[in-house]
Amino acid sequence: MSADQTTGDRNARDAGTAADPLSQGAPGVPASGRGPGGGEPSLEPYHHPTAGWGAALSVAKVLARTREPVEGPRSTLVMNHETKGFDCPGCAWPDDRKGLHLDICENGIKHVTWEMTPKRAGKRFFAAHTVSELETWSDFALEDQGRLVGPLVYDPRSDRYTPIAWDDAFAMVGEELASLDSPDRAAFYTSGRLSNEGSFLYQLWVREFGTNNLPDCSNMCHEASGRALTASLGTGKGTVMLDDWDQAEAVFLLGANAASNAPRMLTRLAAAHRRGAHIVHINPLVEAAAGRTIVPHDFAAMATFRSTPTGTMNVQPRIGGDLALIRGVAKAVLEAAERDPHAIDREFIDHHAEGFEEYRRICAETPWAELEQGSGVPRERIRRLADVYMGSRRTIIAWCLGITQQEHGVDTVREIVNLLLLRGNVGKEGAGPCPIRGHSNVQGNRTCGIAHAPKTAFLDRLEEACGIRAPREPGLDTVRTLEAMERGDVKVFVGMGGNFAMAVPDTARAARLLRGCELTVHVGTKLNRSHLVHGKKALILPCLGRSERDVRGGVEQGVTVEDSMSMVHLSYGMKRPASPHLMSEPAIICGLARATLPRSATPWERYADDYDAVRDTMGQVLDGFEDFNRRVRRPLGFRIAQPARERVFLTGSGRAEFSLAGVPDTDPGDGLLTLSTVRSHDQWNTTVYSDDDRYRGLRNLRTAVFMNREDMGDRGLREFDHVDVTSIGKDGSRRTVYGYRAVPYDIPRGCATGYMPEMNALVPMGDYSPQSDQPLMKHMRVEVRKSE
Repeated sequence: MSADQTTGDRNARDAGTAADPLSQGAPGVPASGRGPGGGEPSLEPYHHPTAGWGAALSVAKVLARTREPVEGPRSTLVMNHETKGFDCPGCAWPDDRKGLHLDICENGIKHVTWEMTPKRAGKRFFAAHTVSELETWSDFALEDQGRLVGPLVYDPRSDRYTPIAWDDAFAMVGEELASLDSPDRAAFYTSGRLSNEGSFLYQLWVREFGTNNLPDCSNMCHEASGRALTASLGTGKGTVMLDDWDQAEAVFLLGANAASNAPRMLTRLAAAHRRGAHIVHINPLVEAAAGRTIVPHDFAAMATFRSTPTGTMNVQPRIGGDLALIRGVAKAVLEAAERDPHAIDREFIDHHAEGFEEYRRICAETPWAELEQGSGVPRERIRRLADVYMGSRRTIIAWCLGITQQEHGVDTVREIVNLLLLRGNVGKEGAGPCPIRGHSNVQGNRTCGIAHAPKTAFLDRLEEACGIRAPREPGLDTVRTLEAMERGDVKVFVGMGGNFAMAVPDTARAARLLRGCELTVHVGTKLNRSHLVHGKKALILPCLGRSERDVRGGVEQGVTVEDSMSMVHLSYGMKRPASPHLMSEPAIICGLARATLPRSATPWERYADDYDAVRDTMGQVLDGFEDFNRRVRRPLGFRIAQPARERVFLTGSGRAEFSLAGVPDTDPGDGLLTLSTVRSHDQWNTTVYSDDDRYRGLRNLRTAVFMNREDMGDRGLREFDHVDVTSIGKDGSRRTVYGYRAVPYDIPRGCATGYMPEMNALVPMGDYSPQSDQPLMKHMRVEVRKSE
């Protein structure tokens, strides 16, 4: 290829041609999905149990594709085991603490085998393909090239990634960071797969460098949960333990698709049903997890095809209507308390809560008509839900991103806590608030210091233990990192895992901003879209996967993770590394730190070779990590102390705080729908395994818009008609994806859903919640019209 051809390719790429998947098509040109493509779409409602033989067949196919007849199946036997096992790199659902020998799920196995592929993307591959060419490939095709095998640097003359030595890569980063006129000109992103040790080292490097610019995936997923729980209970985490799920008499699950996003939860839901508990699914979509399941490790049930229900009630609020729904339940409970004082736990409220009388007043003053309109749920249905709640002595309320990625996500989570407080369901076994975290160590990242607005007490202890001077000014979160790039204030971007360009809102705009950076650095295991929308200088630094053995200093190293219920345990890889040229995430961070801070007194070399040394320092800095190395080697690890579970509330009043938010208006406007993004069953975060979504019955299609049949009729649409979807931002700006397919589904009128990351292109960068700063991935106003 000539230099002129290369320049032409780059110019076409920057202009956003229809061949570029980031462009999301053009009028008359259907958008491309992120999966492999091919085949005609079909829709057949799924009526079978979740998990069970459907999952077993899927797992068998996945294991066969790995071409690892021994290592593949063996990995399933050691995943999530406390003794020399490795933690699933997928979701953060806790490991079973009762000796379960197959504590695995279909999507966890997909995630691990995707990492264990025998395919390799090495020197020969990158020599054969320019970046401009690779940008026209699907996201599936990029990741399907296999594991990266050594560090790469972008060569602008050839428009290719070429090999680079590790020391040279580290030096390049160090020199670029040293050339900045302020440490705040760099941003350091973290995905939720980074270990506790890696997270601690990462933030130590960044803060010793001199900035708190530590955006992370929590800024986009559960930031609202953390802020709400801190305001209400004085903790950023839920109070529930896994054992509580075995004691709850009622479980409310809001805004979650458990069968796909936390499949091991199905075991607990089935067990709850068998002992007579109520299981209420609150979601605009009726998901498969609300039906029935066959737990794969229940061999008798598998042999006899005996399924167990995983839901007793479905409630379908309109998108954004959850706060109005929960307020309606609270209103019904308080009305019942006027007749029966036992409807609320007055002793708990009097001793442990603040603001009850004001909250009772606001509930009484909110008209039922407003709650029905705001939630989209009839009053009789809300009262029935209240009866279930009042009939339970111990209730867990769990939620996921369907709640947090809304305009009023913080207020909604606080309203959930309000409802729990009315009956003393905080600090009681079998009860409490339970955010369902996504990525495997996203909670541990935050615990170990990944935060753009760290607490003063944490910084004081960090300085004392590590001998550094930590910056005190808050740094940039994810949205504000993008804004700073647009202003030209951020020149260097470092991504520790993840696929930043596809995970953030306004993807085409985000790609343009990344291309404007002087340097982009990405640490990961496989090629993804973020590696291609690179800065003027760019590095790809491949790391070990969690399933792979990590030997440093001649000693096998283990890392720790924290699950979504605050349990910390060790994880040891069991497979030979994909390449001898890979480095662990802690070692990469230490190499980058030493190159950036050549005169640092921090023992980076020691930390790189001895993770026990890292943990010794973490034990001096982090609350709850005292005597870390000994405690984490106990069977099953240890749980970080949770004061709110003991009814010790670290709020300003020293008590649990009722919140007094108003009920938001959920009407998107005449002719508009409210759209929420979701994941398919065959994807994990931005990684897409296929174009199928088994539990929603959809095959061979990702550019889909799930709609109410009446809404489709109003627009003259039939199944699989091509439609264009346009979002209307808060500032009036419009963004369109073209040539999607309308798919009828059981969803309230006025609502629609579609897959992320494809539909992230519709989310304006400026449309984020003022309460949480989270992008509104699940709360967009859109027009849907038939394609011309």
